[in-house]
Parts: sequence; C-alpha cells; structure tokens
Amino acid sequence: MEFERQWKDQLYREFARIGKCLSSPKRLELIDLLSQGPKSVEQLVKLTGMSVANVSQHLQTLHESKMVRFHKKGNYVIYEIAERSIADFMVSMHKLSEKQLIEIQQLKKEVLEHRARMEPIALDELLERMEKGEVVLVDVRPEDEYASGHIPGALSMPIDELEKHLSSLPMDKHIVAYCRGPYCLLSAQAIEILERNGIKASMLEEGVHEWKHHLEHSNRR
Repeated sequence: MEFERQWKDQLYREFARIGKCLSSPKRLELIDLLSQGPKSVEQLVKLTGMSVANVSQHLQTLHESKMVRFHKKGNYVIYEIAERSIADFMVSMHKLSEKQLIEIQQLKKEVLEHRARMEPIALDELLERMEKGEVVLVDVRPEDEYASGHIPGALSMPIDELEKHLSSLPMDKHIVAYCRGPYCLLSAQAIEILERNGIKASMLEEGVHEWKHHLEHSNRR
C-alpha cells in the first residue's frame, strides 16, 4: 500500500510538470504561435511584445517540460512544438476553456460585437462550398506558417500583402479568410480590407489545427 501511494505521488508530480509549465498566459501564447510553425526567438519577441530575456526564459521552461524543441540555423535559434499532439491538446484546451469559463465567452463576444457584420462561416459549409467551387479560401497568416501547414485549396495572402493581391481574386466568387484559429484577429482585419475594396467576404473562425481536428473526428463517425 505504501509503495502504491508513493508511486501515485510520483506519477502526479510528473503530470504536474506539464500543468505548471502551462500555468503562464505567455507560455500558452508561445505554444499557440509555435503550433503554427517553427519560429526564431526574434520572431516570437516581435509577435508577443515580450523582451528577448522573457521569451528565452519561457522557452527554457517549455523545453524542460518537453513541450518544445529547438535547433540552430546560422545565428538563429529556431523553436517548434515537440510533436503535433501538443497542438491537438491546445485545441481541446481552448474548447474546454470556452465552454467552462464565461469570461472567455464574453471576451469573444466583445470582438464579434465590434465586428457585428462579419458573420463567420461554418467549417462544414466552407468545405462543401469549396468542393462546388463557390468560394475562394485565403490564408492571411505569414508565408512561413502557410508553408508549415494549411487547409488544402487555400491561397497564401499574408495580411501585410493582402491589398497588393486583391486584383488576383475573382470578383464572381465569395472570399473566405482564415488565420491562426478562433482567437486570432488577422482574418477580421482581412475582411475589413476586402469589404473596403468592394469584395464580399466572410471569415472562418477555425484554423489549420481546428480543421485537422474536425476532419479526424468526422472520419471516426
């Protein structure tokens, strides 16, 4: 009995290592960003607004818990998530948190109310309309994230370059923009640019990992 108790205590101490490393909001954001593709420390500094020292410290904690790995490329240190199951876990955590915490629901509602006319398109509807050739899907994330993985059929048009590519979009089809997932605002910015230029558009709340998650669960039915 004593051995079993000690074994259980040790087991849950190890589980708690993951919980502890995820207890920081900034580390959660770093994992979300790295789920989109490998990034240098400098890129993460720019995306999060943190200092190099703080980003490096958080990455070290994540590395010690086997959540991320890194390699060197010239003078840069490139980080990525240790395996895809970590991205899947983050999708599940987002869904659980939104279901259980009214604060997240309210924060999401604030953004949607601010962009009231931007009715998001459902993933099932998007996939059906893409098969029929009725819509064009645009990925507004940076090119390196698109290269790391994207929804099949999507065109890469990073938000910073979107206006330069407007002339290449067909005027007779509905445009749908997506970015890093339900809590990324790049797609909403893209809709504002598109509609300002007379192009009818909708945003997809889901990102690449949500799409993969949806596909895998659909195939199990």
